Amino acid sequence: MNLRHIEIFHAVYVNGSVSGAARALNISQPSVSKTLRHAESLLGFPLFQRTAGRLVPTEDAHILFTEVREIQDRVYALREAGRNLRRGTGGTLRLSALPSLALDAVPVAVSRFLRAHPNVKFDLQTVHHDDLLRKLYERETDVAIAYEVPPAAPLGHRWLGEGELVALYREQDMPDAPPRLELECLRGQRFITVAASGPIGQLFTQELGRLEIELDEVVSARTFHIAATLVRLGVGMTVVDSFTAQAALAPGMAMRPLKPQITFDVHAMFLLNRPPTALATDFLKTLAQVIDTP
Repeated sequence: MNLRHIEIFHAVYVNGSVSGAARALNISQPSVSKTLRHAESLLGFPLFQRTAGRLVPTEDAHILFTEVREIQDRVYALREAGRNLRRGTGGTLRLSALPSLALDAVPVAVSRFLRAHPNVKFDLQTVHHDDLLRKLYERETDVAIAYEVPPAAPLGHRWLGEGELVALYREQDMPDAPPRLELECLRGQRFITVAASGPIGQLFTQELGRLEIELDEVVSARTFHIAATLVRLGVGMTVVDSFTAQAALAPGMAMRPLKPQITFDVHAMFLLNRPPTALATDFLKTLAQVIDTP
């Protein structure tokens, strides 16, 4: 049986007659009868018996229907998904993002996107660089938002924008801070390092090495969120990405970009054989606008 046979059989079974099936499918009764006979010929047994003007399913038909129902439901779901994709509405977007981006940038983009696409659903997760490939390979997510594309990995990616490293501190600890901070200004400050946090931490460490600057590192934090919380509690100051710093700002907290500027790229990554859908592409455009907003 092909899908047409299954559709006709399902319609006759549910509606109880050829005429009812024809109305449901918006086709002619002779077409329904012809296809049903062809299906019975292929199967080698009758599916219905005519009783008092109705088609009564045989025992074989009852057994077959339990299998056919699931197939037909999937066909309906596939058709609805196709309509949603054409309209740019409906469906679920499965996204993973670094915790720093998940704190503010991604939620802002989701909120903005849902105002224009209210029927879309989101499945949001956080992902660390070490788990990025696994999340994609195991189909736990469709698109991962991160800073560095893993080298030599079979991934496609789209550039979304850039961020920069900034100093995050309590205003009372540096009340006269200039608009941009040179790294020399960090000497003598109690410093919370994020060197072990991933590519962004390594980027900052490399700049310190280039300038031959050593800082008074009192705590090593594995995540930017922990570093920001420690700053708020008065443990010291830190240098994190601009997205984390923006999300962590509160009364008494301040941030300053560095001099010279240290920037990094933000990418959307995906498997080469599973590129973003039209709906996901539209969302990535919204996220890029959020990232580009100062």
